[in-house]
Amino acid sequence: MRYDFLIDTFATERVKVVSVWSEFRDEDLAFRPRVDDSRGRSVREHMVHQCVSEDLWFRNMLGIDVGAPPLPQRETRSEFMKRYAEDSGKRLSALRATQESWWEQITKFFDVQRSRAWVMVRRIAHTSHHRGQQMAMLRVLGRDLHSSYGPTADTGGLMQNRAPTIYAYSTLDALLSAELTRPAKAPLPGLTGKAVTERPNPE
Repeated sequence: MRYDFLIDTFATERVKVVSVWSEFRDEDLAFRPRVDDSRGRSVREHMVHQCVSEDLWFRNMLGIDVGAPPLPQRETRSEFMKRYAEDSGKRLSALRATQESWWEQITKFFDVQRSRAWVMVRRIAHTSHHRGQQMAMLRVLGRDLHSSYGPTADTGGLMQNRAPTIYAYSTLDALLSAELTRPAKAPLPGLTGKAVTERPNPE
C-alpha cells in the first residue's frame, strides 16, 4: 500500500516518545524550562499533552477510538509510559488494518478539510516537535541522551565523525520491562574527545 510509510513512521515515533520519557527521572516531572514561567510546559504536562492530543486527533480526525481513557489513573513516569505504549499500540494495529481509500478520504482538520494522509503527516510532525522540546529539557536537567534518530553527544558526537547510534533499549517491550522494574539502558561511551556540535566553543 502506498501509505505504508506513514504507518511505519508512526510505529517508530511511538517508540521514540516512550524512549525519551524513559530518560527522565521521577523527580523531573514538575520541571519547567523556567520555574517562574508557566508558559513552558512541565515534563508532566508534556506527557499529558501527548496522551490527550493524540487521543483527540485519532478519535476526531482519523476516526480511531481505542476505547480507553487517554491518561493513567496515577500520573507517574512509569504509568504514563505504560498508558501511552498501550494506547498507541492499539492505534498502530488499527492503522495496519486500513486500505488506501481510507487514507485518501477527506476529514475535518480543526476548521479546514484535509485527507487522512495529510492529517497523519501533521500528527507525526506534532509529536516530533514536542519530543524535541523534551530532549532540550533533558539537556537543561543535565541528563544523558541516548539516540532518538541518530548519534547524540553522549553516543559519540557527530554522524560525520562516524559516531554510533545507540538506543537505550532494543525494543519497546524491553524498555517497558526494564523501566518498570530495574532500568538497564544500553551503556553510553560519553565524551570521546571529538566535537559534538558543528560549532564547538573555541578553546
